Amino acid sequence: MNLPEKLNFLFRTPIVTRKRIVLALAVAVAADALQVLLLPIAWTFAQSAVDVVAMILIMWLLGFHLLLLPTFVVEFVPVIDMLPTWTACTAAVIAFRKREQRQPAPPTSPPTIEI
Repeated sequence: MNLPEKLNFLFRTPIVTRKRIVLALAVAVAADALQVLLLPIAWTFAQSAVDVVAMILIMWLLGFHLLLLPTFVVEFVPVIDMLPTWTACTAAVIAFRKREQRQPAPPTSPPTIEI
């Protein structure tokens, strides 16, 4: 397996099932709640560890989406990190993934026109 195939496998988009949705939302809600609970010890970088774990788990459950990157960066801003950004981002990614799955597959070959 060459490098492009390995990267393609790592960033695959899994089929969004009910179980994946529930687990991803549970991870997001837990991450947001833990960040509020860890506020008194914010200087220990525990909140940053929660963000890294949340990003990895959500990517594993829903696949990589560009919307996850700004959410990950925003979590390092001192006041904004108390907002439920992981929950909102996860809900948006789920909506985008469901819409992608509903679209019909493109035709495999172009239609032929006989003259």
